[in-house]
Amino acid sequence: MTHKVEAANVNEWLAGLSESSELECKLAAGRDGKGAVPQALWETYSAFANTHGGVILLGIKEKPRGRFIVEGVQDTEKVIMDLFNTLNNPSKVSVNLICDSDVEVLDIDGQSVIKITVPKASRKQKPVYLGGNPLGKHTYRRLHEGDRPCDDESVKRMLAEQIEEERDSKILSGFTWDDIDPQSFSIYRQMLKDTKPNHPFLEFDDFGLLKKIKGWRKDRQTGEEGLTLAGLLMFGHWDAIQEAAPHYFVDYQERPEAKAELRWIDRLVPDGTWSGNLFDFYRIVYRKLTNPDSLKVPFLLKAGQRQDDTPIHEAIREALVNTLVHADYSGRVSVLVVKRPDMFGFRNPGDMRIPLDRAVQGGESDCRNRIMHQMFLMIGLGERAGSGIPKIYSGWNWQHWRRPALYEIDEPPQTLLELRMLELMPEEIQQQLQERFGDDYSALPRLERLILATAAIEQVVSHSRIAEISTEHSFDITQALQSLVKKDMLKLKGHGRGAFYHLAGASLPTPADVFGAALTPFPELPVDSDDLTLSSDDLAVRSDDLPASSDDLETCSDDITGELDDYGRWLSSALIAPAIHDLEVLEPEFRSQLEDIAYEPLHKGKVSKEVMRRVILQLCTGQFVTRACLAQLVDRTPDALRQQYLSMMVREKKLSLAFPQNPNDNRQAYIATTSLHELATQKQSLINSKE
Repeated sequence: MTHKVEAANVNEWLAGLSESSELECKLAAGRDGKGAVPQALWETYSAFANTHGGVILLGIKEKPRGRFIVEGVQDTEKVIMDLFNTLNNPSKVSVNLICDSDVEVLDIDGQSVIKITVPKASRKQKPVYLGGNPLGKHTYRRLHEGDRPCDDESVKRMLAEQIEEERDSKILSGFTWDDIDPQSFSIYRQMLKDTKPNHPFLEFDDFGLLKKIKGWRKDRQTGEEGLTLAGLLMFGHWDAIQEAAPHYFVDYQERPEAKAELRWIDRLVPDGTWSGNLFDFYRIVYRKLTNPDSLKVPFLLKAGQRQDDTPIHEAIREALVNTLVHADYSGRVSVLVVKRPDMFGFRNPGDMRIPLDRAVQGGESDCRNRIMHQMFLMIGLGERAGSGIPKIYSGWNWQHWRRPALYEIDEPPQTLLELRMLELMPEEIQQQLQERFGDDYSALPRLERLILATAAIEQVVSHSRIAEISTEHSFDITQALQSLVKKDMLKLKGHGRGAFYHLAGASLPTPADVFGAALTPFPELPVDSDDLTLSSDDLAVRSDDLPASSDDLETCSDDITGELDDYGRWLSSALIAPAIHDLEVLEPEFRSQLEDIAYEPLHKGKVSKEVMRRVILQLCTGQFVTRACLAQLVDRTPDALRQQYLSMMVREKKLSLAFPQNPNDNRQAYIATTSLHELATQKQSLINSKE
C-alpha cells in the first residue's frame, strides 16, 4: 500500500523524523536508474538491529545541515522483492527482523520513496551479522550517526548474552567456602531470619544455606560442583572476587555540589578495609543514600504511626538493587553510584536486556543475574516480575519530582539511571510564562507547558531534551514543538538533527554581545565541502528562516554585562557558564591545568580520535571555550579542529554551542552538553530554593 505525504509538509515531516529517531537516507537508484537495494543498506540494517532500531528511507538524498532532496525509486516492487530475498538468505543476513508491515511506499510529491523500519533485535537475536560469520567485523552497531564494525570481544559478549539466561550461575573452578566472607554471610542469615523467621532454609548450617540460595551448586549433567559467580560476588572476599572477575569494581561517591566534576566528600571502593562484595556494598551504600540529614522527604502516617520508609526510600532501594543485579560484570565499566544535593545517579556495565519503553511500562523481566536477584528477594529487597522500574518511577512521581532518566550508552555498553530531586515546572517559571503569554499559556496542554518551562530555564530546548525529561511519545513531542512554533510561542532555529527552539521574544546572545571588542571577528571562510553552499536549495529562502520582525533582531546588548573571574575566564550575564576567550589573560596555574589536560595532543602531535575527543570534552567541562582557544590548547588550527571534531561532537550532542543561532561564527564557544544540563539544574535548584 502506498501512503501519501503532502508535498507542503515534506520538509517538516523529514525534519521531525530526523529529530526523533535514528534515520538513514539512501538514493537506491541502481546502475540503470530504476532502483536497487544499495549494498551499504546491509551494514545499516545490522547496525540498527544491534543498537536501537531505526528508519531507512530509499530514494532520498540527505544534504548538509539536515536538508533533504527527494529523488524517488522507479521500480519499487523489484527493490522490495530483492530486499526480502536477501533478508531471508541466512548466508547473507543472520536473521530477518522485518515483516511486510515494516516496509511502506510513500508518495512524496509524485515520487515513490521506500520506508523501511528496522526494529531493535532481541537479546536472543543478537548479534545480527552479515556474511555467515559474526566475527571478523561482520557485525555492526550504530554509533554517532555511523555504522561501525564491532570488535570480536563485543560480539562474543552478545553471543554470551544470547545463550546464557543467567550470567551468574557459572560454577567457578578452584574456589571454595574459604573464599566467602563469614561476617557478610552471617549478616545475610540474620536479615533472612528477621524477614522470614520461619523459613525452612534457616534450619541448615551456613554451607547448606549457601547451597539452597544457589551460591553453591552442582551441574547434574557434568557432575561438576562449586561456588557460583553469584555466591562469590555477593559474599566473597575482595581478593577472590578479583581473580574470578578481573573487571569487577564497585564505586560510591558523594559529591558536594550539583556538578559533573569528579570531586567527592565521601567515597567507598574496594580498598581492603571491607569485604568488597556486593552484599556489603548494598548495605553500606543504602545507608549513605538515605541518611535523614540529607534526604529530607515528608514521612507517611499509617494507622496514626509515623512511617519513615516512604515511596522515595523504596525507589532508591530498588534502584540500587536493580543496578547490582543487572550489571554485566565481564564489562570494562564499573558499577557507580553517585549522591549529590540535587540527584542520585546509578550506572551499571551492560545494556538493557529488554527495550527501555517496555522496562518502564513494567510486567516484563529479563534479569542478567537471576540468582543474585533471588538472593535479594529472599531478604525482602527488590521487586519481582518486572515491577522494579515502575516502582522507581511511581516513587519519584509521589514527590512530584522530575521524571527519572533511564538510558543506555552504546560504547562501552552501560545503563544509567538518574533520579533528580527537582520540580518539573517551578512555580516562579510558570508565573513568568503566564505574564509573557497570558491566558494562552494556561490553556496549553501539559506537554507544551513543560517545553516552554524547559526553554525558560535552559534558554534553548530540543526534541531530544524533552524526550529525556518526559514520558511522552517521540511523535507527540514533535507535534507539540511544531504547535508551539505555529502559536508563535517558540522560535525554531536550525534543521533536522541540529534543530533547537527558544522562547519567542527572548533574544539569544551573539558573540558580539558577549565578547564585544574582546574578540576580533575573522572572515567566515568555508573549511570543507559540508560548509559550502552547493545549490539554491541550501539558501534560506523561506520566510520562516528570516527574522519576522525587528523584535527578532534585538540582542539587548546594553543589558549584557561581563567581567573576568579569578581564573581569567569571561563571566557574561548572557551565558550560563564562564567562557575561556583568551589564554593570555588566564591565571597561570589554571592555564597550566588546562595544558596538562591537553598534554597528549599538545606535546605528542598525532593522537587517536578517542584521545582527542576525550581531551576536548574535559576542556569544555563546566565552561565554554572558544574555538580559537581550544585549537591553541591542542595545537591544531581552528578550521581543522572544527572540521574533524567539533562539528561532529555537536551533532552527536556531546558538545553544545554558546551561540546556536550563529553556528559558523569564528568566535563560537563550546561546552560539554552534560555540563550545560548540570548548570541548568543548578539554576532550577536556585529557583526552587527561592520558593
